[in-house]
Amino acid sequence: MPPFLPSRRRFVQMAAALAAVPGAPIASNAATANVGGKGKPVAGTALRWLDGQPPARFEGATLGVPWPRGALRLPADKILRFTLGSSGPALQSWPLAYWPDGSLKWTAHAVAGGVTASGWNLEAGAGAVKAGVSVRQSAGALTVSAGELTWTVPTSGEYLVERATRAGRVTMQHLRLVALRQDGAEPEGAGSVRRELFTSKVTRVTLEQDGPVRAVVKLDGVHTARAAAGRDWLPFSVRLYFYVGSDSVRIVHSFIYDGDPARDFIAGLGVTARVAMLDATHDRHVRFAGEGVGVWGEAVRPVTGLRRDPGQEYKDAQVAGRALPPLSGMAKPVQDGLRWIPEWGDFSLTQPTPDGFVLRKRTRSGHAWIDANAGARTKGLVYAGGATGGVALGFKDFWQRTPSQLDVRNAATAMADVTAWLWSPSSPAMDMRSYRSADGMDTFEEQIAGLNITYEDYEPGWDASPGVARTTELQLWVLGATPSHQDFSNMAEQVANPARLVLAPARIHACGVFGDWDVVDRSTPARRLIEDHLAFRLDQYLREVEQHRWYGFWSYGDVMHAYDNDRHMWRYDIGGYAWDNSELSTDLWLWYSYLRTGRADIFKFAEAMTRHTGEVDVYHAGPFKGFGTRHGVQHWSDSSKQPRVSNAAYRRIHYFLTADERTGDLMRELLDSDADLHKVDIGRKLRPGAKPGALPTAGRSAGRAASAPALVDASFGTVWGSLVAAWLAEWERTGDTRWRDKIVNGMRTIGALERRWFAAAAPYDPRTGKFSGPGDQARISQLNGVFGVVEMSSELLTLVDEPGYRKAWLEYCRYYNAPKEELIALLGSEPRGRAQPDSHSRLSAYAAHHERDRALALRAWRELFASNFMKSHAQARKVGGVAVLRELHELPNIGTNGSAQWSLAAIQNMALVGDALDEAARAAGLVGP
Repeated sequence: MPPFLPSRRRFVQMAAALAAVPGAPIASNAATANVGGKGKPVAGTALRWLDGQPPARFEGATLGVPWPRGALRLPADKILRFTLGSSGPALQSWPLAYWPDGSLKWTAHAVAGGVTASGWNLEAGAGAVKAGVSVRQSAGALTVSAGELTWTVPTSGEYLVERATRAGRVTMQHLRLVALRQDGAEPEGAGSVRRELFTSKVTRVTLEQDGPVRAVVKLDGVHTARAAAGRDWLPFSVRLYFYVGSDSVRIVHSFIYDGDPARDFIAGLGVTARVAMLDATHDRHVRFAGEGVGVWGEAVRPVTGLRRDPGQEYKDAQVAGRALPPLSGMAKPVQDGLRWIPEWGDFSLTQPTPDGFVLRKRTRSGHAWIDANAGARTKGLVYAGGATGGVALGFKDFWQRTPSQLDVRNAATAMADVTAWLWSPSSPAMDMRSYRSADGMDTFEEQIAGLNITYEDYEPGWDASPGVARTTELQLWVLGATPSHQDFSNMAEQVANPARLVLAPARIHACGVFGDWDVVDRSTPARRLIEDHLAFRLDQYLREVEQHRWYGFWSYGDVMHAYDNDRHMWRYDIGGYAWDNSELSTDLWLWYSYLRTGRADIFKFAEAMTRHTGEVDVYHAGPFKGFGTRHGVQHWSDSSKQPRVSNAAYRRIHYFLTADERTGDLMRELLDSDADLHKVDIGRKLRPGAKPGALPTAGRSAGRAASAPALVDASFGTVWGSLVAAWLAEWERTGDTRWRDKIVNGMRTIGALERRWFAAAAPYDPRTGKFSGPGDQARISQLNGVFGVVEMSSELLTLVDEPGYRKAWLEYCRYYNAPKEELIALLGSEPRGRAQPDSHSRLSAYAAHHERDRALALRAWRELFASNFMKSHAQARKVGGVAVLRELHELPNIGTNGSAQWSLAAIQNMALVGDALDEAARAAGLVGP
């Protein structure tokens, strides 16, 4: 078996895992490990731009800021008062998370749009907000006002926004969602399919924030058929973000696919609005973002390029998007002939692949389209309007999440339609069917035989797509004039790459959050060696995204699992070797890498992964709700549905860094998922005489279903350790101690078992969070510690003092990689299942740090070095010519399991036992004396 590809069968047989919690920290001089107790005050809080430079246009942003334990408390009036200085933009602040002593752990800060600078300092003090965002509530609508803009948000019905006015003029109307259902796949030859239009039906509106710097409105609902007595489907959740100082609303659109894959094909999915077109058609304009900073801009009725010259001032005005000078001054032949110039009413930009888009236009429906231009990649923004105002609409990751499309319709009439198609109706319909048939895998024995060939755990019916979700970030502007090409280009940059304020890595690290990590340090030869390899791995994966085109609506943000040297391809079509689906904590690798480096490209890579893995790889409805899918050819095709994939640890860092409400929703969805553990028994195929049965039922009664067993067998790491992150986040966010108590119940009962962590699994009660049984059998699985439990452990035992569990965890950390003789002396035998000693070196490092054991620290480094992983970059090579589709920068034998886990181990080892690194590296011959 290739390295870093653990045996699925052995894991299922062991039903084992690891959980979340380390020992009370003891600081060492050279280590920077997370420590408990009251933190030291931070020197300052400087906000900087993620990309290093102020944006040309700023629509407002929100970020999270951590604080050392005990440093900051919520005032008696529950109002946080911060400022960015007298010359800085207005600020709105609120609590995001709490330490166990009640002090603030994280605060969130919304920064007003408009004003930019190289950065600001966050300081205590009340800042004035002039003419901020306000919200007025009535029986049927919310009215949001910000400067010249007023938005009317109905509390029910079809529209997300009924109308938007600017300086009293109705500029936009009827913002709504649209979906096209197709009753089959595209015919392969003769045949036909039928399409049906669905639009949004809002069922609940929640005002989450009401200013003064930002207002947030959440709308929940479904897509409903326009036809009478039609069905409802595709549940959605949309948030509208309104910032003072901005001409736009940020729209975060999430939907769940809940159709029948055999007959419910999504032929189009979009957001659309109507635009009042009040200007003469020669003063109406359409803009599309082009390649790079480029802009395509034309008028509905052009006056350039005519046989007769209208005059340069008229041409200049139209190209710039201004109203033409009085027509009385226009050359008479053109003035008299204006009515004969065709009016172009419909425009469309389609991006069917990440490598190409096409721009077309036509005069009106019923007439032919003509090609206007084409290009490679566009930032995804369109404008329609006139010299006196209009609407711009676009969405992030436009070319990365193809097929996508932007449309303008009826621009020559009194009301134009502008639509952002998240799934292009010009492309083949979205096909959510399974990629394969059972092919004779009718019994568990046959399915296990298939697993041993393709590494895919297949089972008919368990490869279902209903219940997966996707979130898209859009921006919509209501403008008082047609933007210039430069302004429009700046707007497009904000759509594709929203300006974000962040903290320096050292400022975050000083607060003792997120466990054991340290800021990049190249101060010694050994540290340089490790830092260089960590950077090399990250750069290689950034390169792989592009050279292997890891793009597409459902796939962008994920990476592949394992490489095929012979084909010079990742194993995209070979079972469990294809899409990664967070296997071995890839998400955490990226997020800890960002925390250490502050690199903008890594933040964006990690955020795209969080948007993918938290939505697409996890079920949000149906029988598998709350669980994720193991790696496979499709993101939902493997039959192993587990909490190790839905793991909130993979979302938590993003949530606290950004205060992103959707990510917060995803973590909260998981709080009670342990109530359904009995539905997804991963050991079902290995019981003697077991046969495939009916699929689990959807839904959950209050608490647990009456028919559910009181206890389920649960591993400590891949099950309990994955659930813990959601409970920890909820305790932090709310201060509700029932989640702390549930964590403590698990910790205490694991510590009370005879073999403690080496029992690996035990009967678990989801109602209480307690384990039971003697726990007298020693078992080990290499998967126990590789799904976030080590990182959770680092934090939990600084928050909860549970001596029995601390002893159990330290014991497991010391002995997992121990010599055979030491393990036998502890357990009486050597259980099978130990593997990946380099990635588990961080367990040794943890014990060494907390028990002040220098010899163990050196052993941890030897374990990390033993795989020769750092020498693999020497194999990097270019492959070109007829051997590949395009020239590649290839790293043979690359695998995501090893890349993620080795990197996490290196990061944590440097934080825990960094003072032993140089000695260990010299002894290993990696650096000179």
